Amino acid sequence: RVQLEESGGGSVQTGGFLRLSCTASTSTSDLSYMAWFRQVVGEEREAVAGISQSGLPSYKNSVKGRFTISRDDGINTLYLQMERLEPEDTAMYYCAAISYRGGWNWMAPIAYNNWGRGTQVTVSS
Repeated sequence: RVQLEESGGGSVQTGGFLRLSCTASTSTSDLSYMAWFRQVVGEEREAVAGISQSGLPSYKNSVKGRFTISRDDGINTLYLQMERLEPEDTAMYYCAAISYRGGWNWMAPIAYNNWGRGTQVTVSS
């Protein structure tokens, strides 16, 4: 099992920015896919952004143009740069990874077999 550890969460005002980091215990170049999810208490976990081994990103519509996902396989780290934050972005953010080969829906939490413990992002108006 791959250990994933998130960092970088915090509290900001509307319009602010944060950069989340996720460090993996294994070489991220060996992971088929990595992504960021978020969850509000009482709601379902939702995909925010994902990135393939080749670096191809995908985004939830509401964050396109504001969030940027990237990965640095040299230091086994996944990033999420978040800008122009809105109160609706408030959630616990989780790093996730797929370590098996095959097809999947990147937005489906069930596809991921490795998860971090999360980092809280709070955006105040």
